[in-house]
Amino acid sequence: MLKLSVLEQAPISKGLSPRETLKNTVVLAKLVEKLSYRRIWFAEHHNTRGLASSSPELMIPCCRSNRTYSCRIGRCSADSLQSVQSG
Repeated sequence: MLKLSVLEQAPISKGLSPRETLKNTVVLAKLVEKLSYRRIWFAEHHNTRGLASSSPELMIPCCRSNRTYSCRIGRCSADSLQSVQSG
């Protein structure tokens, strides 16, 4: 069986606040889990105003506290993503 994952950058859409974006990310994590995806990765983008995922360390507990249990949750940076793709 093919194991699928999602890479979430949590872009802050026009008209939404960062808080609303994080709520949408929790909804996405629940959907990912419901669809039996293996993992949701949170991209680490420091000093980027348009993305709410600048701190995956805060996003991961937020998703865990909102009852996402079976899906693995992780964080990645451009460096770690490149090593996953090449290895």
